[in-house]
Amino acid sequence: MTVTFVTGNRNKLEEVQAILADVLPNLRSQDVDLPEYQGEPEDISKEKAKIAAQRINGPVLVEDTSLCFNALHGLPGPYIKWFTDKLGYDGLNNLLAAYDDKTAYAQCVFAFCAGPSYEPITFTGRCPGRIVPARGPNTFGWTAIFQPDNEQGQPGDKTFAEMDKTIKNQISHRSQSLKLVKDYFNKHPEYHS
Repeated sequence: MTVTFVTGNRNKLEEVQAILADVLPNLRSQDVDLPEYQGEPEDISKEKAKIAAQRINGPVLVEDTSLCFNALHGLPGPYIKWFTDKLGYDGLNNLLAAYDDKTAYAQCVFAFCAGPSYEPITFTGRCPGRIVPARGPNTFGWTAIFQPDNEQGQPGDKTFAEMDKTIKNQISHRSQSLKLVKDYFNKHPEYHS
């Protein structure tokens, strides 16, 4: 059985294929226009996976990413795409101007649905860090304003946008979630070919 990663974003596809290459070597992608649900990140991912599995009529993997500001109790969360589009990097930083706490976490929830009649399974990964003035290329969402913590839990020295992709792929919220996805597919070889 071939698993379809539902995305139209080439950067995400390359990152996911790089991380899952050994357990899903034939992972394909398809851009499917899915409704934008509201709610908690895991619920959003599950709903997206159910609809995608119906439209693809087979096994799918979907992803939903959040950027959560601790001072704002997790907002903008799964709505970060719209906040970034409407406010830009300066506006996102300004949301925290009144707060001493600039900490945040990037969160990624993958959902796998084996087909239209199955219940989705979710895999959640987080990467702690802080919100900083934009640094690095402006090519991939909000990555220029998120500076992940280092291994000791202290502020790192680079934003996701400034990092080498190989290093980012080892520590990112997406990689944390994909480790769980990888573990799942290691236990389910029926999806490897």
